[in-house]
Amino acid sequence: MTSTRTDRWLHLDGTTNTRDLGGLPTTDGGTTQFGRVLRSDNLQTLSEADVAALVEEVGLTEVVDLRTTAEILLEGRSPLRDVDAVTHRHFTLLPERGRRTDVFAAEETDEEIWAQLPADWAESVLPRQVAPGDEGEPPAVRSYLGYLTDGTDNVLAALRSLAAGGRGAAVVHCAAGKDRTGVICALALAVADVTPEAIIADYAQTAEVIDALVAKLASSPTYAEDMTRRDVASHTPRAESMRRVLELLDERWGGPVGWLEQHGFGADEQAALRSRLRN
Repeated sequence: MTSTRTDRWLHLDGTTNTRDLGGLPTTDGGTTQFGRVLRSDNLQTLSEADVAALVEEVGLTEVVDLRTTAEILLEGRSPLRDVDAVTHRHFTLLPERGRRTDVFAAEETDEEIWAQLPADWAESVLPRQVAPGDEGEPPAVRSYLGYLTDGTDNVLAALRSLAAGGRGAAVVHCAAGKDRTGVICALALAVADVTPEAIIADYAQTAEVIDALVAKLASSPTYAEDMTRRDVASHTPRAESMRRVLELLDERWGGPVGWLEQHGFGADEQAALRSRLRN
């Protein structure tokens, strides 16, 4: 690992899009704390030095994995799975063909788990769902609203895991660390009273590394087709996408926290998540 941290970015050998959610401004003039929640792209290619930096320097104790069962099985184990001090949790936000599985309850070589992958698994790795009534929204906005519709329980479960995680650091990740991860992080930051503009800016910051990120994913058979059939510009996160999602949440639910409250994420859970990010 050449260096560990520059501002909010963590420069690791095995990831392209890892950064800390610390240092973001809140509506009451405060800031979020460093070393509490990180966001990242896929962790399968972490080096030994990366693992040491995350566990020993950052204090990582929890991985919140938002990928599908197919992605986890096809990409293989993260080296962090071999660290006893790190807990792994799996909350897919995408609809999966067949029965959803707690893939971490079994080894990747388990034949019963592999048997659950559909024959046409490639089409189900990164499905583009659309929430009813949102067909007229831009593609990214449709997908993000779709997570909230199709993956409601796991959206809540991921945030509850962060809220209950204590003082150690957690990393939230998917494949690229921009879409599924972006929605979970936006909701968590909203609970911590981070300003809307800072939430939007954090989401859009992945654009700074998009070329390297697309190249990394294109090198994996799991993601190559999805990366190469569209140009880099179509993969690039745009501030207006997250701004539109926040606008729609404001209109329909009174904001991200309103959406959470009306789906059962209560005051005590909000306070715990806010505390983890801020105190």
